[in-house]
Amino acid sequence: MDENKNRYFIKLAYKGTNYHGWQLQGETPTIQLAINNALSTILREDINVTGCGRTDTGVHASNFYAHFDLENNFSKEEIQKLIFKLNGFLNNDIVIFNIFHVHCEAHTRFDATLRTYKYFISNKKNPFNQDISYLLFGFIDIDLMNEGAKLLLEYSDFTSFSKSNTQVKTNICKISKAEWIENEDQIIFTISADRFLRNMVRAIVGTLIDLGLHKINLNDVRNIIESKNRSNAGYSVPAKGLFLTEVQYPENLL
Repeated sequence: MDENKNRYFIKLAYKGTNYHGWQLQGETPTIQLAINNALSTILREDINVTGCGRTDTGVHASNFYAHFDLENNFSKEEIQKLIFKLNGFLNNDIVIFNIFHVHCEAHTRFDATLRTYKYFISNKKNPFNQDISYLLFGFIDIDLMNEGAKLLLEYSDFTSFSKSNTQVKTNICKISKAEWIENEDQIIFTISADRFLRNMVRAIVGTLIDLGLHKINLNDVRNIIESKNRSNAGYSVPAKGLFLTEVQYPENLL
């Protein structure tokens, strides 16, 4: 980065239903494209934001960070005006919570220390959450699924849950939390790790659902992980139930 420029973090959220994920794909509607266009129009210069990760088509984020660089050093009042203008420019699928100045080397993706996703499953039809949860009828063994989730903490190589042919240097991730809870008419899976592979959470959820439906057992889950073969794992659940809910950074960064 040019040291003469100022770096700003954006804290935002979005509903991904109408977008092809975060990442730029030409003129295809993505969250990154929408924010780039909004900032570039309002600030009257070419702005390209960098996100804290890449969410897939249809995935949501209730807590997401991006950063961009400017020559200007905005005052607090100017930042508040920019937030107001951005929220007026962007459609209702995207909201800007905050914009704040950080040191010039701060990076929303590389400096993140922990990310948390939640996956929402509904066991009753509800027209108000059909775009943000996966409808799954019938009995499912939550206790057994939690036993399966605990196994994830024993491993670090999650090749079995990664989308094939991705350009990453390693499939090693450190999962620190994985658990299921029941909340009224919903079942919610929460998983935290230092990093995630493409499609990883959705493949894990599909595998643990197979476990909860007694299609596989705990030993099968262990064998799936150790096989390092995506074809052995469960199906990839629909994107609409997946939310990025938390991104953590070192205290001195923010």
